[in-house]
Amino acid sequence: MLRQVLHRGLRTCFSRLGHFIASHPVFFASAPVLISILLGASFSRYQVEESVEHLLAPQHSLAKIERNLVDSLFPVNRSKHRLYSDLQTPGRYGRVIVTSFQKANMLDQHHTDLILKLHAAVTRIQVPRPGFNYTFAHICILNNDKTCIVDDIVHVLEELKNARATNRTNFAITYPITHLKDGRAVYNGHQLGGVTVHSKDRVKSAEAVQLTYYLQSINSLNDMVAERWESSFCDTVRLFQKSNSKVKMYPYTSSSLREDFQKTSRVSERYLVTSLILVVTMAILCCSMQDCVRSKPWLGLLGLVTISLATLTAAGIINLTGGKYNSTFLGVPFVMLGHGLYGTFEMLSSWRKTREDQHVKERTAAVYADSMLSFSLTTAMYLVTFGIGASPFTNIEAARIFCCNSCIAIFFNYLYVLSFYGSSLVFTGYIENNYQHSIFCRKVPKPEALQEKPAWYRFLLTARFSEDTTDGEEANTYESHLLVCFLKRYYCDWITNTYVKPFVVLFYLIYISFALMGYLQVSEGSDLSNIVATATQTIEYTTAQQKYFSNYSPVIGFYIYESIEYWNTSVQEDVLEYTKGFVRISWFESYLNYLRKLNVSTGLPKKNFTDMLRNSFLKAPQFSHFQEDIIFSKKYNDEVDVVASRMFLVAKTMETNREELYDLLETLRRLSVTSKVKFIVFNPSFVYMDRYASSLGAPLHNSCISALFLLFFSAFLVADSLINVWLTLTVVSVEFGVIGFMTLWKVELDCISVLCLIYGINYTIDNCAPLLSTFVLGKDFTRTKWVKNALEVHGVAILQSYLCYTVGLIPLAAVPSNLTCTLFRCLFLIAFVTFFHCFAILPVILTFLPPSKKKRKEKKNPENREEIECVEMVDIDSTRVVDQITTV
Repeated sequence: MLRQVLHRGLRTCFSRLGHFIASHPVFFASAPVLISILLGASFSRYQVEESVEHLLAPQHSLAKIERNLVDSLFPVNRSKHRLYSDLQTPGRYGRVIVTSFQKANMLDQHHTDLILKLHAAVTRIQVPRPGFNYTFAHICILNNDKTCIVDDIVHVLEELKNARATNRTNFAITYPITHLKDGRAVYNGHQLGGVTVHSKDRVKSAEAVQLTYYLQSINSLNDMVAERWESSFCDTVRLFQKSNSKVKMYPYTSSSLREDFQKTSRVSERYLVTSLILVVTMAILCCSMQDCVRSKPWLGLLGLVTISLATLTAAGIINLTGGKYNSTFLGVPFVMLGHGLYGTFEMLSSWRKTREDQHVKERTAAVYADSMLSFSLTTAMYLVTFGIGASPFTNIEAARIFCCNSCIAIFFNYLYVLSFYGSSLVFTGYIENNYQHSIFCRKVPKPEALQEKPAWYRFLLTARFSEDTTDGEEANTYESHLLVCFLKRYYCDWITNTYVKPFVVLFYLIYISFALMGYLQVSEGSDLSNIVATATQTIEYTTAQQKYFSNYSPVIGFYIYESIEYWNTSVQEDVLEYTKGFVRISWFESYLNYLRKLNVSTGLPKKNFTDMLRNSFLKAPQFSHFQEDIIFSKKYNDEVDVVASRMFLVAKTMETNREELYDLLETLRRLSVTSKVKFIVFNPSFVYMDRYASSLGAPLHNSCISALFLLFFSAFLVADSLINVWLTLTVVSVEFGVIGFMTLWKVELDCISVLCLIYGINYTIDNCAPLLSTFVLGKDFTRTKWVKNALEVHGVAILQSYLCYTVGLIPLAAVPSNLTCTLFRCLFLIAFVTFFHCFAILPVILTFLPPSKKKRKEKKNPENREEIECVEMVDIDSTRVVDQITTV
């Protein structure tokens, strides 16, 4: 009883609101436009988010804490070797992969000379600044001898060239570790790709060579020069390739990911314009009909204007509050399109059910009472779902900003539908009541006055006048609308046909089977190239990297942050125990063996041993580049202790298997907690790898909360709790199918796809809630009758919004961007599967599942017969008013 009373009270409130808006249409039409223009002026403060890590890496992740600890122990500006800088922070750098179209050996004489020429061209790059030209020598990371650090593969190629020049045959390159003539052993696992080896790991050929140039960025000026050097580096590589067409070069810099991420917005512009044109055209067509008076093409266009004003207002608020734009915002207009258009089309559908002889204010009040309750509930659902996503509980900044912008836009869209679109409905209502043309707004002459006009003129001014209709036809003046006619005369009878139902059920079982098959293959997205445009440096470089250099995973830093007794043999064994299963790219294991020899041969006490350790370590040529691997501290008695140390490891996992690498990270972290030696592991990619555990957990957690909110909140506002049950089952079925089919369509679960899934819950409720509400609340007659009635009442609005939404999505499929590809596939599946449930699954299943309908059988009693007396009054303007007086 309480729910019925509350339901009626809300309908009454919305009815009075509609009457009030119809009484002041000019104010409610102009206020939203003025607000949008004022807030839209804030685009002068438009900013673009530059940091991809800020957007996509968790705000509170263990990897960031580990990085801070690593930076405190081994500051980046103290690093003198390329691996150190690469391990702690990518910094500024330029990389290039050199390969051949014919899979040639890049170590032959021709390609060796070519690579060395490219190296020389890169080191000669100049960045002009007022009064000085910076070269690589001025901004590079320096070695101990104050020379620029370059990849060891350059030294290998130089020695190989010298060996060929002097006809020496004793120089051999081994893989993944090779020895130089100065006695140094260098790691080339990430510098030689597509390697074919002889016996004893001797390299026979290599299909690719990778060169890396690390730059300093210790201050703002240095960082600006380094950024310009990166741009010149890419230009130099491209020019070099043009003059050497037989090789293929893939340049990449520290700025490539950021630039390619924002490039999605630029390459999407003309496709979004096409999408807007298609949506406008379809919205106008969906609201048009042959009757020039009752046709509402302007309302279709004004519905899109309402959504645009709300989106503009939200963008203005984001700009004024210091928010920055990023490419994920491309999904916000489509979130608005799905929700806003259905609300406007539902209002238009309610307008068709009102009586034409009523005053415009009364018709508007009836529209608000009929459609605004369900629209308010679905809007509240959107606000709660995206509101939780916009809260500090969301750990991914891109998801939080997206949810925040969507939440603001949906809120203003609700207000603007109530005010701007409602007042637009009032204006078109007056035009209709005055029998004016729906497009040209001129008075439509009666049919007898059009007889002498041309055929095209009569076609444009076709209208049905009230005097031409009988009382039985009074309520069917809108049936000439194509979609109304299609649903009422054809589709409703066909979908509820006894012979069609088994095929629909069979089709649903097939749908569930394929969805389950895809659901069992769900994988987490872990590649940052999924968020960038396709024809970019990031995609090309990443593809080449995975093709040629995936034999070894990224370099992992193994940091021991306690003072341990390296001279103790048991400690040495403990350190080696926790590094089993890795390929050592540093000489730490050899170093420990070296310590054993010192310990055994000398037998010195701790003080003398540590002095010898330090001196021998610094003097040994094979350990010269490890002078910062161990941090010494001197005590009051001149005794030296080891404060911290580090080594570098390469896991045997494949870089293409990201799940295996993530499992390795978690295993190492658990090991660091239980081990006797206090250590941490770190690599810059771990900052992004932490994203996949949290980016899936938080948004899906939001979905659960929103589902609970739906069951709890609607229990008080929906007149029958059975609506909640059916709505929940429908949402589960749709989400299950979308997850399964998007996996079969090669879409991984990442930040973008999970946000789309959350939107899918709201989109399903938007379309299915009114349909289920009408069916469940229906009394008397049969289930089939109420299924048909629900489709006739709400099916047109669902079909109109689906057509507009789909044609708006289609141009996204052609955008050359992985982000928009994911967006298109997810949103298209959500729209298609929801449409399939609304027009096939639910109409069939509801015909033989609860709630039951009791068919009322009335006895024909002549004594209980209703007598209706109709008195018709016609005013001067030929406006008919019918006063019905009923007596029993």
